[in-house]
Amino acid sequence: MRSRVGATTSIGAAAEQVAAGRERILAEVRKVIVGQDAVIDQVLVALFAGGHCLITGVPGLAKTLLIKTLAGILDLSFKRIQFTPDLMPADITGTEVLDEQDGHRTLRFVRGPVFAQILLADEINRTPPKTQAALLEAMQEYHVTASGRTFPLDQPFFVLATQNPIELEGTYPLPEAQLDRFMFNIVVSYLAEDDEVRVVTRTTGPAAPAPDRVLSGADILEYQQLVRQVVVAEDVARYAVRLVDASRPGRAQQLPFIQEWVKWGAGLRASQALILAGKARALMHGRYHVSIADVRALAHPILRHRIIPNFYAESEKITSDGLVDRLIEAVSTPRSDM
Repeated sequence: MRSRVGATTSIGAAAEQVAAGRERILAEVRKVIVGQDAVIDQVLVALFAGGHCLITGVPGLAKTLLIKTLAGILDLSFKRIQFTPDLMPADITGTEVLDEQDGHRTLRFVRGPVFAQILLADEINRTPPKTQAALLEAMQEYHVTASGRTFPLDQPFFVLATQNPIELEGTYPLPEAQLDRFMFNIVVSYLAEDDEVRVVTRTTGPAAPAPDRVLSGADILEYQQLVRQVVVAEDVARYAVRLVDASRPGRAQQLPFIQEWVKWGAGLRASQALILAGKARALMHGRYHVSIADVRALAHPILRHRIIPNFYAESEKITSDGLVDRLIEAVSTPRSDM
């Protein structure tokens, strides 16, 4: 395992070390996962930015395997919750049990699986919203409140939730408040033919070597601190805000297609996520400044779950991704050289 970034490390050296950390993680993940480099990269951006990820795709696309592999590479505690229709909030956060010793009865809080540094919420949309909401406090505040007491979570704390497309039978839509807690909604698509051939060959042959651990929790926390020190110019921040603001119906300078097709636009967390994730992406690529290209590259995973199409859009098969494409085309950049 590599040592973490030192306090005296220069800015340039820090960017190079974070970029090298990304490459080490990618190399280990590729031992198990084939053909999903863009997905892996987005997960790492969220990890280094201190955000959470919702990973969407039909069953059988290695969503769960990707998360378990990442947990094996990072020296962090890991737990998995299989979300089912009968799962209760206490099954996630924990519950109090009655202990009796020497004739005295006391209540003892038994911690649930949310008390982990990497939490896999598998098929999160197969449980009702009441249970889904049990993660809200943990994801936002990094602690759990039970019976009037507050229990802090170990950091870094990273929630990776998988979700099957909502049209599949037996699923529940995630509430908008829950969706907004996820920095990214990452879509996993079917593999290209050559990649699928590699997967079939690899998984039907001898067992592949297990990936090595390459980063510790201290490394991740220090990377997250370095990300927040990355420079962002005012015009880049202004572009991110304009992009998000343009998604909101009823604004003074709204776009016609937003008024026609959008029920609800992105909120303040989207603007924050575009800049913070942009900082992480820049650092991972060895740069210490955010560009408009970074913001555009992250617009789809950050905005697709925050822009809610209305009935008219759905009837015309207009998707959130299509609306993000139109936003990127419509919102002008402050500088032509970007």
